[in-house]
Order: sequence, then C-alpha cells, then structure tokens
Amino acid sequence: MKSQLELPIFLVGCPRSGTTLLQSLLGAHSAIATFSETKFFFYGVPLYEPGRRTFGMISEQLNPWLSEFFTEHLNRPELLQSLPRIPLFKLYLKTMIDILEKLTKEQGKSVWLEKTPEHLFHIEVIEKTIVGVRFIHIIRNGADVVASLYEATNKYPKPWNGALNIDSCIERWLDAIPLSVRHLQKPNHTLVRYEDLVEEPRSTLVQLCEFLGIEFDDSMLDNFGSVAKQVCMEEAGRTVKREIKSTNSQKFYKIFDESQRQYILNRLSTVDLSQFSSK
Repeated sequence: MKSQLELPIFLVGCPRSGTTLLQSLLGAHSAIATFSETKFFFYGVPLYEPGRRTFGMISEQLNPWLSEFFTEHLNRPELLQSLPRIPLFKLYLKTMIDILEKLTKEQGKSVWLEKTPEHLFHIEVIEKTIVGVRFIHIIRNGADVVASLYEATNKYPKPWNGALNIDSCIERWLDAIPLSVRHLQKPNHTLVRYEDLVEEPRSTLVQLCEFLGIEFDDSMLDNFGSVAKQVCMEEAGRTVKREIKSTNSQKFYKIFDESQRQYILNRLSTVDLSQFSSK
C-alpha cells in the first residue's frame, strides 16, 4: 500500500484561475514532480463515442494527443513505444501511471502532481480508476477569470481551439464552481482561493502541505520560476511571473467597457463566493 506521500495529486479548476502558478509552486517542492498538462482523461474518456464507452475503450482523440504530448511537450518520443496495442482505457491508464511514476523517480522525487484544469469534469472517473488520489481545487474571482479567459483565447485562439466570446467565458466559470462544491466535503479534496495564494503564499502553501502530509519546503517559494519554465505554454498565453502578486480586477476594467462589465457581473452574481471566504 502506498504511503500518503506517494499518492498522486490532481490540481483542477476553471482555466485562468491560477492553476499554473500553484502547479509551479508545488512542483518546486523537493518531493513533488510535475509535468505539462497530460489531458489524459480529457482526451481519453469517450464521452461522445457510445460504442467505445460501452466496451471500455479509449477515445479516438487520445492517441493523436499523446503523440503530441510525449513528442512536443515532454520531448520524450520514446515513451510512445510503451503505449498498449489494445485500445482499452484501463490498459492505457495503467501505462500512463507507470510512465508518470518513472518520470517522477527520474527527478529523484516521490509523488507526482497532474494539472489539467478540465479534469475537473472527470473527477468521478479519476477517483474510480486511481486509488487514493487527492485533489486540489483552485477558485478565483469570476470577473478576473472571465477577463483572463477572454484575453487569452482571443489573443491565442489556436491552442484554445478558438476564441471565446464573453458568454462562453462566463459559462466556463459558472460550470466549474458547482463541480468543485460538489466534491469539497470529501476528505481527499481541498480548496485554494487564488486571492489567498497571491496575497499570503507562504501560509497558503503551509496549509496545502498539511493536507498532503508533507513538510513545508522553502524551495517552493524560492524555485517555482524554474518549474514554471517547464510547464508554461507561452503560445497559449499561459505564463507565470517571477514575482507573486495580485493583478485582480485590473484586466477586467481594461478589457471591457462599462456595459460589458455590468452584464458580466450580473451573470456572475448567481454564485456566492463567500462560502469560500478568504482568510
């Protein structure tokens, strides 16, 4: 049986909520390895392929994505040779976990952290197929997420599969929050507010380390920039600044005019974030 330290960690949340920043901070811990987004469940679960779902097969999208992931994002094309010849989801998942554990050991670390924001929509599948997995949810103010999503997808539409309009950005956030709420009562789930992370990074990370059962490590604050270089995707507008500081609301007021801001705030007002009140 794996010790708590060896249990895998999934970091999830609405895109543009600070997932890459938190991933970089945690990945700088001496015990935690992390990588570019695997998107394994996002591309692997055949949600819209009923025949494949019935027979426990992977989605047709998975192999093309894994080819890109191992070749372009990890620069480890030889790992493609490890993939099963039979397209069964369980076989692919076992192989993927073996690969991530191998990469973790190569870094001299003992636990791996996977960050794909959209895996928020696949928590049930992940919990069912990976024993002992732990989840970290990150939530950010809705107006700031909408502004960041709108800017990033319109500036870099290709990696985002097209530019998002205002309503699509709002819906991304509105869809994500209830999903986190649904799971937060479970002992293997915890929540981080982005605003807490940037305003009080040390105390926020100390609490996270307690949840993970590991000692706080100053290297998280000292060396997160080097991890960020490995996991960021500048071509998608996903970057992490060397200095941790809040940029809340600045982008929202810069990008949208008064009528757009009012429309966005009215739609977001259906969610009360006070239930996730900051310290």
